[in-house]
Amino acid sequence: MSDDKIWPHHELGKELSNWGRWGDDDQVGTLNFVTPEKRVAAAKLVRTGKAFDLGMAFGSDGPFKAGGFRNNPIHVMTLLPSDTAMVADGQISADDMIITGLQSATQWDGLAHVGYGHKFYNNMPSAAVNNFTGAARNDFPQVVDRLISRGVLLDIAAVKGVDRLEDSYEITEADVLAAEERQGVRVESGDIVCLRTGTYKWFLEGDRERFLGNNPGPYLDMCRWLHEREVAALAVDNSTGEAWPCPIEGSVIPFHQVVIRDMGLTLGEMFNFEELAADCEQDGVWEFMLNATGLKVTGAVGSPITPIALK
Repeated sequence: MSDDKIWPHHELGKELSNWGRWGDDDQVGTLNFVTPEKRVAAAKLVRTGKAFDLGMAFGSDGPFKAGGFRNNPIHVMTLLPSDTAMVADGQISADDMIITGLQSATQWDGLAHVGYGHKFYNNMPSAAVNNFTGAARNDFPQVVDRLISRGVLLDIAAVKGVDRLEDSYEITEADVLAAEERQGVRVESGDIVCLRTGTYKWFLEGDRERFLGNNPGPYLDMCRWLHEREVAALAVDNSTGEAWPCPIEGSVIPFHQVVIRDMGLTLGEMFNFEELAADCEQDGVWEFMLNATGLKVTGAVGSPITPIALK
């Protein structure tokens, strides 16, 4: 495949590029929009104390089949109560570990996760990701403290009057604008947008193959809206983070390429918005404080998370 080919998503990426916007050394991207003032405002959204777990369990019954490039987490006990029962005072204890890919359940894609043209966000060379250091720049620990902000849930499935969008449906700017109008909410600078397609219901129903299949999701038409609204991060309830399969012949994940590599936007996948969406529908409140910090794994290109929405 030639690097000289003119790809529509690469042209769009040039238009929406944030390279240099926050300096040549920036490794945070659009999470720069999450300011201390934004976090204070987000905290004020907590009025009832209701908490919603938006994460998938990290266990052997996750979505992936054995043999793929991603596998379900493996939990192993390394110390059992029976191993310590002979302590004189009767004290017992247990210890454990987990063996997992950092993107094997609910997770963030960091700014060293996807690029093109041998570059990642803000002119980071592809060689900066290697077996010795992991990601020497743009690794996930750079953004951990920024992932607490105002969250806004946009229920695209509800806009369409369905419980889940049809396979491979491409969510457009018109769809997110319609969701804002229906819900009486507006996405603002520094927000983390939570996009509900209804796809997560396949996982809840035990159909993992369908959950990993032809996903509805955001597509290139949404990119200008994300850029204009200064969205800090985007979380989606599907397994691919964008519409799948890609309609551009010869490309794989063009939405990732634009938003992560060019815009510097942290992208989340496999979020569970079902309980939260039901509550928002009931009380008419579609904004909340979102705490979605991840693990500070040095050199990591992403992170597992258990995000919590507080209303």
